[in-house]
Amino acid sequence: MGSTAIDSLAIGTLFGTAEMKNIFSDRNLVQKWIDTEAALAKAQGEIGMIPKEAADEINRKADATLLDYAAIGENYKSSITIVPLLKEYKKVLDNNAGEYLHWGATSQDIVDTGLILRIREAHAVIARQVADCAEAARGLAAKYRDVVMAGRTHVQHALPITFGMKAATWVYELENHEVRLKECAPRLFIGQLSGAVGTLASMNDKGLQVQKRTMDILGLGVTPVHWHSTRDHIAEFMNLLALIAGTITRITHEVLTLQRTEIGELEEPFFMGKVGSSTMPHKRNPQVCENVIGLCRLVRAQAPVAVECMNIEHERDWSCEISEWEFVPTACIHLDAALEKTLDILRNLIVYPDKMEANLNILHGIMLSESIMIHLAEKMGRLTAHDVVYKTSMYAFENKVPMLEALCGDPEVMKHFTREEVAEMLDPHSYIGIAGASVDNTLARKRP
Repeated sequence: MGSTAIDSLAIGTLFGTAEMKNIFSDRNLVQKWIDTEAALAKAQGEIGMIPKEAADEINRKADATLLDYAAIGENYKSSITIVPLLKEYKKVLDNNAGEYLHWGATSQDIVDTGLILRIREAHAVIARQVADCAEAARGLAAKYRDVVMAGRTHVQHALPITFGMKAATWVYELENHEVRLKECAPRLFIGQLSGAVGTLASMNDKGLQVQKRTMDILGLGVTPVHWHSTRDHIAEFMNLLALIAGTITRITHEVLTLQRTEIGELEEPFFMGKVGSSTMPHKRNPQVCENVIGLCRLVRAQAPVAVECMNIEHERDWSCEISEWEFVPTACIHLDAALEKTLDILRNLIVYPDKMEANLNILHGIMLSESIMIHLAEKMGRLTAHDVVYKTSMYAFENKVPMLEALCGDPEVMKHFTREEVAEMLDPHSYIGIAGASVDNTLARKRP
């Protein structure tokens, strides 16, 4: 039985995918610790630091399924080191090979490297999901390049835009995250083998050789100095996850807002059988968007903790490391679930162009006040034009008069333009500026 939402059999699908949960499962946790111990033994066996036969046995039995996880957990009641693992690993090794486990290393070497190995797997999943979301957003931008809708600022109608341009901003942001994920990889995928205080004195003059070979086996980089007390790369990754969460929150919140009954321009995917309410059968709630927004709050909440854990006492501080055991899996699992749901939303988004068109005229032309002002400014100066259009707009709004009639009733306006010219200035389809070009430029960018 699960004791958290992530592990719940009842509601767990709302909080994480099986793929990411497996990455941060007990089995994979123990396997990555064993992988690190096996790589260390192999490197040491190659140079004769430990008997090659012992190294071979350690590598032959480098299988987490051979160990008793419950016994490891029981031993953690009295230890916060890697010793609980070593005790159980030793039991499955023959020919006294267990005595050569963990030679010259410290617990945090194994724990840190094991964490990075799991982060590397999680990073690959998240990178794939972000790329898929970006591709889906590209499809929306291309398909709706020229579909005009109301642009909104401060939750009010502002000027016309296109839905394609709105989607292009999603593309741009998601692809920026693709770049960030690639850029952080060399700083993030680094192993730890530094000994008790970072000096590897236990390995005499072979320390750097063993360190490099161990990490080569694991496919990880090596830092010039130990990172027991340097956790900036972990904090960077957590903050990048928070940034990604910020983007998909913006996307899903936009869908949620535009799904309001009074707006009705977008709708998250719907299928017969999707129930929005137990008491109101008619409801088509944006519940998946709400799910994503809720998960992303949890992801962003981990970033400040990661930064706080950069403040480490002296050369090592378990209070920070043990925090990482919790917040790294939490952020990765929740973000993966949020990305999976966002991808479905983007791929199957329901768009209502007719409602976008209808909403363009809710203000009966007032939304095009800038267009009128710019044309008038050429005749009477910008500030004067602003004053004229401001008064006309307020009159039209408060008296529920179409903007065309209000403007045609103003002598200052009619002194310079005919009714037909004013009507043309109030056409939202002719006032979208570089919206189409913005979409084209975004889609023309080279994929990360």
